[in-house]
Amino acid sequence: MNIEQARFNMIEQQIRPWDVLDQDVLDLLVVVKRENFVPAAHKNLAFVDTEIPLPGGQSMFSPKLEARLLQEVKLKKHENVLEIGSGSGYMAALLAHKGRHVTTVEIDPELKALAEKNLADNGVTNATVELGDGAHGWSQGAPYDVIVISGGLPTLPEAFLQQLKVGGRLVAIIGEAPLMKAQLVTRTGEAGYDTRTLFETNVKLLSKASAPSHFTF
Repeated sequence: MNIEQARFNMIEQQIRPWDVLDQDVLDLLVVVKRENFVPAAHKNLAFVDTEIPLPGGQSMFSPKLEARLLQEVKLKKHENVLEIGSGSGYMAALLAHKGRHVTTVEIDPELKALAEKNLADNGVTNATVELGDGAHGWSQGAPYDVIVISGGLPTLPEAFLQQLKVGGRLVAIIGEAPLMKAQLVTRTGEAGYDTRTLFETNVKLLSKASAPSHFTF
Protein backbone atom coordinates (compact mmCIF):
# COMPACT_ATOMS: atom_id res chain seq x y z
CA MET A 1 0.00 0.00 0.00
CA ASN A 2 1.25 3.47 -0.87
CA ILE A 3 0.52 5.17 2.44
CA GLU A 4 0.62 8.76 1.18
CA GLN A 5 -1.66 7.90 -1.74
CA ALA A 6 -4.08 6.19 0.66
CA ARG A 7 -4.02 9.25 2.94
CA PHE A 8 -4.65 11.55 -0.03
CA ASN A 9 -7.57 9.39 -1.16
CA MET A 10 -9.02 9.41 2.37
CA ILE A 11 -8.94 13.21 2.48
CA GLU A 12 -10.23 13.78 -1.05
CA GLN A 13 -12.80 10.99 -1.31
CA GLN A 14 -14.14 10.66 2.25
CA ILE A 15 -13.41 13.79 4.24
CA ARG A 16 -13.67 16.73 1.84
CA PRO A 17 -17.03 15.48 0.42
CA TRP A 18 -18.34 15.45 4.00
CA ASP A 19 -18.12 19.26 4.11
CA VAL A 20 -14.71 19.35 5.76
CA LEU A 21 -13.27 22.28 3.82
CA ASP A 22 -11.13 24.01 6.47
CA GLN A 23 -7.65 23.84 4.95
CA ASP A 24 -5.97 23.87 8.38
CA VAL A 25 -7.89 20.72 9.31
CA LEU A 26 -7.12 19.02 6.00
CA ASP A 27 -3.43 19.90 6.34
CA LEU A 28 -3.38 18.52 9.90
CA LEU A 29 -4.59 15.15 8.63
CA VAL A 30 -1.34 14.95 6.68
CA VAL A 31 0.81 16.05 9.64
CA VAL A 32 -0.68 13.74 12.30
CA LYS A 33 -0.17 10.21 10.98
CA ARG A 34 -3.39 8.30 11.58
CA GLU A 35 -1.73 4.94 10.88
CA ASN A 36 0.50 5.48 13.95
CA PHE A 37 -2.57 5.47 16.20
CA VAL A 38 -4.25 2.38 14.74
CA PRO A 39 -3.67 -0.98 16.51
CA ALA A 40 -1.17 -3.13 14.59
CA ALA A 41 -3.78 -5.77 13.75
CA HIS A 42 -5.87 -3.18 11.90
CA LYS A 43 -3.18 -1.07 10.17
CA ASN A 44 -4.73 -1.93 6.80
CA LEU A 45 -7.90 -0.09 7.88
CA ALA A 46 -6.14 3.16 8.83
CA PHE A 47 -7.57 5.15 5.91
CA VAL A 48 -10.81 3.23 5.35
CA ASP A 49 -14.22 4.83 5.95
CA THR A 50 -15.03 2.69 8.97
CA GLU A 51 -14.72 2.50 12.75
CA ILE A 52 -11.60 0.63 13.87
CA PRO A 53 -11.75 -1.80 16.82
CA LEU A 54 -9.79 -0.90 19.96
CA PRO A 55 -9.18 -2.87 23.17
CA GLY A 56 -12.02 -2.99 25.69
CA GLY A 57 -14.74 -3.15 23.05
CA GLN A 58 -14.24 0.48 22.03
CA SER A 59 -13.46 1.83 18.57
CA MET A 60 -11.94 4.78 16.73
CA PHE A 61 -14.39 7.06 14.95
CA SER A 62 -14.32 6.97 11.15
CA PRO A 63 -11.84 9.48 9.63
CA LYS A 64 -14.55 11.78 8.27
CA LEU A 65 -16.29 11.96 11.66
CA GLU A 66 -13.06 12.89 13.46
CA ALA A 67 -12.27 15.56 10.87
CA ARG A 68 -15.77 17.04 10.92
CA LEU A 69 -15.85 17.33 14.71
CA LEU A 70 -12.40 18.91 14.67
CA GLN A 71 -13.56 21.46 12.11
CA GLU A 72 -16.76 22.30 13.97
CA VAL A 73 -15.14 23.30 17.29
CA LYS A 74 -12.92 25.89 15.54
CA LEU A 75 -10.12 25.38 18.05
CA LYS A 76 -7.65 28.24 18.50
CA LYS A 77 -3.98 28.08 19.53
CA HIS A 78 -4.50 29.57 23.02
CA GLU A 79 -7.41 27.32 24.02
CA ASN A 80 -7.52 24.44 26.48
CA VAL A 81 -9.45 21.31 25.56
CA LEU A 82 -11.17 18.51 27.45
CA GLU A 83 -11.71 15.26 25.58
CA ILE A 84 -13.77 12.42 27.04
CA GLY A 85 -12.75 9.01 25.66
CA SER A 86 -9.08 8.92 24.69
CA GLY A 87 -9.24 5.75 22.63
CA SER A 88 -5.95 5.41 20.75
CA GLY A 89 -5.00 9.04 21.35
CA TYR A 90 -5.51 10.14 17.75
CA MET A 91 -8.20 12.76 18.36
CA ALA A 92 -6.18 14.12 21.29
CA ALA A 93 -3.16 14.44 18.97
CA LEU A 94 -5.20 16.39 16.40
CA LEU A 95 -6.58 18.67 19.13
CA ALA A 96 -3.13 19.15 20.68
CA HIS A 97 -1.72 20.36 17.37
CA LYS A 98 -4.42 23.03 17.15
CA GLY A 99 -4.83 24.04 20.81
CA ARG A 100 -2.77 24.98 23.87
CA HIS A 101 -3.32 21.88 26.00
CA VAL A 102 -5.53 18.81 25.90
CA THR A 103 -6.77 16.89 28.94
CA THR A 104 -8.11 13.57 27.67
CA VAL A 105 -9.96 11.22 30.03
CA GLU A 106 -10.07 7.45 29.54
CA ILE A 107 -11.89 4.92 31.74
CA ASP A 108 -10.05 1.82 30.44
CA PRO A 109 -6.48 1.41 31.84
CA GLU A 110 -5.34 -0.47 28.71
CA LEU A 111 -6.55 2.30 26.43
CA LYS A 112 -5.05 4.97 28.71
CA ALA A 113 -1.67 3.28 28.36
CA LEU A 114 -2.13 2.95 24.58
CA ALA A 115 -3.06 6.61 24.18
CA GLU A 116 -0.13 7.76 26.33
CA LYS A 117 2.31 5.63 24.34
CA ASN A 118 0.96 6.77 20.98
CA LEU A 119 1.03 10.45 21.96
CA ALA A 120 4.60 10.15 23.28
CA ASP A 121 5.79 8.17 20.25
CA ASN A 122 4.39 10.88 17.98
CA GLY A 123 5.98 13.77 19.84
CA VAL A 124 2.80 15.21 21.37
CA THR A 125 3.82 16.91 24.62
CA ASN A 126 0.81 19.15 25.34
CA ALA A 127 -1.73 16.41 26.04
CA THR A 128 -2.35 14.70 29.38
CA VAL A 129 -4.18 11.37 29.62
CA GLU A 130 -6.20 10.96 32.83
CA LEU A 131 -7.67 7.67 34.07
CA GLY A 132 -11.28 8.04 35.13
CA ASP A 133 -14.96 8.07 34.25
CA GLY A 134 -15.69 11.29 32.41
CA ALA A 135 -19.09 10.31 31.02
CA HIS A 136 -20.90 12.66 33.43
CA GLY A 137 -18.40 15.53 33.40
CA TRP A 138 -14.82 16.21 34.49
CA SER A 139 -14.32 19.06 36.93
CA GLN A 140 -10.50 18.94 37.12
CA GLY A 141 -9.09 21.86 35.14
CA ALA A 142 -12.55 23.26 34.34
CA PRO A 143 -13.78 25.46 32.82
CA TYR A 144 -12.52 24.55 29.35
CA ASP A 145 -12.58 26.46 26.06
CA VAL A 146 -13.51 23.36 24.08
CA ILE A 147 -14.98 19.98 25.08
CA VAL A 148 -15.01 17.02 22.68
CA ILE A 149 -16.95 13.89 23.63
CA SER A 150 -15.34 11.02 21.69
CA GLY A 151 -18.19 8.56 22.16
CA GLY A 152 -21.97 8.62 22.25
CA LEU A 153 -24.16 9.85 25.12
CA PRO A 154 -27.90 9.16 25.55
CA THR A 155 -28.31 12.72 26.86
CA LEU A 156 -25.83 15.52 27.55
CA PRO A 157 -25.14 15.81 31.31
CA GLU A 158 -25.63 19.32 32.69
CA ALA A 159 -22.14 19.15 34.23
CA PHE A 160 -20.50 19.52 30.81
CA LEU A 161 -22.36 22.77 30.17
CA GLN A 162 -21.13 24.15 33.49
CA GLN A 163 -17.56 23.11 32.67
CA LEU A 164 -17.52 25.18 29.47
CA LYS A 165 -16.21 28.75 29.48
CA VAL A 166 -18.43 31.52 28.17
CA GLY A 167 -17.69 31.52 24.45
CA GLY A 168 -16.62 27.89 24.66
CA ARG A 169 -17.78 25.12 22.32
CA LEU A 170 -18.71 21.50 22.93
CA VAL A 171 -19.31 18.74 20.39
CA ALA A 172 -21.09 15.54 21.35
CA ILE A 173 -23.05 12.76 19.69
CA ILE A 174 -26.35 12.47 21.51
CA GLY A 175 -29.12 9.87 21.43
CA GLU A 176 -29.37 6.12 21.10
CA ALA A 177 -28.82 3.72 18.21
CA PRO A 178 -29.68 3.66 15.41
CA LEU A 179 -30.34 7.40 15.27
CA MET A 180 -27.96 9.77 17.03
CA LYS A 181 -27.22 13.43 16.37
CA ALA A 182 -23.92 15.28 16.45
CA GLN A 183 -24.52 18.56 18.23
CA LEU A 184 -22.45 21.70 18.68
CA VAL A 185 -23.18 23.63 21.88
CA THR A 186 -21.81 27.16 22.32
CA ARG A 187 -21.96 28.83 25.72
CA THR A 188 -23.20 32.35 25.01
CA GLY A 189 -23.42 33.63 28.60
CA GLU A 190 -23.59 32.58 32.24
CA ALA A 191 -26.92 30.85 31.62
CA GLY A 192 -27.11 30.96 27.82
CA TYR A 193 -26.38 28.14 25.41
CA ASP A 194 -26.85 27.83 21.67
CA THR A 195 -27.29 24.25 20.40
CA ARG A 196 -27.00 23.34 16.73
CA THR A 197 -27.54 19.88 15.24
CA LEU A 198 -24.77 19.16 12.72
CA PHE A 199 -25.67 15.77 11.23
CA GLU A 200 -27.06 12.36 12.05
CA THR A 201 -24.80 9.38 12.74
CA ASN A 202 -24.47 6.31 14.94
CA VAL A 203 -21.54 5.56 17.27
CA LYS A 204 -20.86 3.42 20.33
CA LEU A 205 -21.84 4.91 23.68
CA LEU A 206 -19.13 5.87 26.14
CA SER A 207 -18.55 3.33 28.89
CA LYS A 208 -20.77 4.17 31.89
CA ALA A 209 -22.91 6.42 29.67
CA SER A 210 -25.85 4.03 29.38
CA ALA A 211 -27.85 5.74 32.12
CA PRO A 212 -28.30 9.53 32.14
CA SER A 213 -27.00 11.27 35.25
CA HIS A 214 -29.69 12.24 37.75
CA PHE A 215 -27.57 14.74 39.64
CA THR A 216 -28.90 18.27 39.82
CA PHE A 217 -26.57 21.23 39.57
